[in-house]
Amino acid sequence: MLNLVIFGAPGSGKGTQSERLISKYGLHHISTGEVLRKHIAEKTELGKIADTYISKGQLIPDDLMVRVLEHVLDSEPELVKKGVIFDGFPRTIEQAKALKKMLESRNTKIHAVIGLEVDDDELVRRMLNRGKETGRADDNIDTIKNRLEVYHTQTSPLREYYQGEGKYHSIDGSGDINGIFERIHKSLTERVPELTEYNPDND
Repeated sequence: MLNLVIFGAPGSGKGTQSERLISKYGLHHISTGEVLRKHIAEKTELGKIADTYISKGQLIPDDLMVRVLEHVLDSEPELVKKGVIFDGFPRTIEQAKALKKMLESRNTKIHAVIGLEVDDDELVRRMLNRGKETGRADDNIDTIKNRLEVYHTQTSPLREYYQGEGKYHSIDGSGDINGIFERIHKSLTERVPELTEYNPDND
């Protein structure tokens, strides 16, 4: 199995590169953002609680996010067997520690963390364009600025945490989509020993 975390600021291209990684390595995709948006659309109790944070550009509390992820993993045990790419989780060091514990209890681990590095001006431009194209209510300038501030103060310390574990792959997330993916693949090939022997059909 192969488990990856894709990490970066809002608008850094995590979803786009996740799709490439899923296709390349046969991984399952867990996007906590998609899970939460589904709950919000269906007006579940979890969705109502989550919306009070997301609509303001704030992070979901750690304990709530951990419960959401545990529910996903336990309801779909085949995810852990094949390998997962985590998109949008963890976002804090406490969430990272909780994820490590969750995976260890299931006899697996995170093999690599892909960090997409994009400057703030480019991130704002991307999200404003996305808001025009998709109509996402949280892609407006005030919420975008708040989301980036939250990211820099609360989420970016994860970079140091995963660097300390030797798992962080710093990737230039600007430019051509294909070029970005080539940089990701090159970094994983050079630094993740498990990748050389990984065959999703054998998991």
